[in-house]
Amino acid sequence: MRRGIFQAIADSTRRAIIAPIALQPMTSNAIAEHFETTRPAVSKHLRILTECVLVHQQHQGWEIYYALEIDKWLEQFCSI
Repeated sequence: MRRGIFQAIADSTRRAIIAPIALQPMTSNAIAEHFETTRPAVSKHLRILTECVLVHQQHQGWEIYYALEIDKWLEQFCSI
């Protein structure tokens, strides 16, 4: 079952993850460097954000870059 956008952003860590990837696509390792948590924990948050279509993955060779879907992020505020 796909999670809702509000359910995804209810978590403060997921909201904080959105900030750096809004500026530029980043790998999960690069994102994890911004937090005092494990890489698997960051990956779990990224999976949830991806399920909600707030974040999309870009495969570049062996690396996976995560980027914010700006339209989906802004859509949540317009539908209130």
